[in-house]
Amino acid sequence: MTQTVEPLILDLLEWLSRQDRSYEETMDAWRTSCPRLPVWEDANDRGLVCIENDGVRVTKAGFDLLKTRLRAES
Repeated sequence: MTQTVEPLILDLLEWLSRQDRSYEETMDAWRTSCPRLPVWEDANDRGLVCIENDGVRVTKAGFDLLKTRLRAES
């Protein structure tokens, strides 16, 4: 399942990096009740995102992962 979730985590990070998002907006878009697609949960557990002042932000680790992805695609 990691092969399915990893690209979705990268999509989440890219989506969050485009503009500030509220926690509510992020949960509406990315929370799932499917135990096989824990995109938000995995990104949060891995320290790729954080919640600050009711907003969700990409962490340094999340930005580093996005940069790695961009380099791999070049």
